[in-house]
Amino acid sequence: MNNLNSIRFALIGCGRISRNHFEAIRNNPEAQLVAVCDEIEERAQKAGIENRVDFYTSYEKMLERKDIDVVSVCTPSGLHPIHGIMAAQKGYHVVCEKPMATTLEAADKLIKTCEQKDVKLFVVKQNRLNSTLQLVKKAIDKGRFGKIYMVVVNVFWTRPQEYYDMAKWRGTWALDGGAFMNQASHYVDMLLWLFGDVEKVKAITGTLARNIETEDTGSAIIQFKNGAIGSINVTMLTYPKNLEGSLTIIGEKGTVKVGGTAVNKIEKWEFTEYDNDDQYVEQVNYTPPNVYGFGHSGYYHNIIDVLKNGSNAGTDGREGRRSLKLILDIYKQSSLC
Repeated sequence: MNNLNSIRFALIGCGRISRNHFEAIRNNPEAQLVAVCDEIEERAQKAGIENRVDFYTSYEKMLERKDIDVVSVCTPSGLHPIHGIMAAQKGYHVVCEKPMATTLEAADKLIKTCEQKDVKLFVVKQNRLNSTLQLVKKAIDKGRFGKIYMVVVNVFWTRPQEYYDMAKWRGTWALDGGAFMNQASHYVDMLLWLFGDVEKVKAITGTLARNIETEDTGSAIIQFKNGAIGSINVTMLTYPKNLEGSLTIIGEKGTVKVGGTAVNKIEKWEFTEYDNDDQYVEQVNYTPPNVYGFGHSGYYHNIIDVLKNGSNAGTDGREGRRSLKLILDIYKQSSLC
């Protein structure tokens, strides 16, 4: 049954991450899924039947529909700009999964096209909406840390060879990128969101165990413009399963660690002065069903709020470009490139 007041979404790319988008749309009364597309007919059909919408194997044919407001792009990373541009040229707003592209040139083309066609471009960075990180952001904005000295991010996950073998595009430079570009993309965005612009980067990356073009492991050292020193350590080789997605902040007047498998649990929260926010530390902890967490639902709330009420986008195309640039700078500075 159609809701005339709902924002109508179509989705391309019915793979692993699409389930989070389907759930977010389904759980929002102001959102409606109208069509899905995947070049693999069996996958498109399954998604169509499960969501009770039309399914397509031709993206061009789906875009001919007149009942679409927004297209959610969940295809391989290197195809995001192509599919986003095609949607924008039809006058549809674009929701783009991370990363928005694998090159800055392609990202810039997508941003430019959306601006020329006067459509919104949303780049999914759902970790910003985590309840734990929202509390950390408030502490930073209030100046509770004083001067921030050091920031450490660890992404110790696992992706077996079978994961990469499931699709030819995985682990390729052209369509995927490596552990930093794919799995740690949200954590790179988190660093920029919380601590600001970067002055310089040093990095080492390597392909230590997986049979892929890109890196499965790496470390980067970052100097932020505010003087803080940061590091981000990423591996997809953790035995036997995902271990940790964490953020540690060491400041003049406070120390915080957010751990768990996906920055979902505050493990350390200590400041020189009490603040009313301290009472919420236990309340904001949660257990996610997977490393994606619950952020997609909040992200879709923001999309609808922007389109209906003119609110600011949580992460638009230019914000998405910032994290892409830092990832590419890490690659340029690493021994892999």
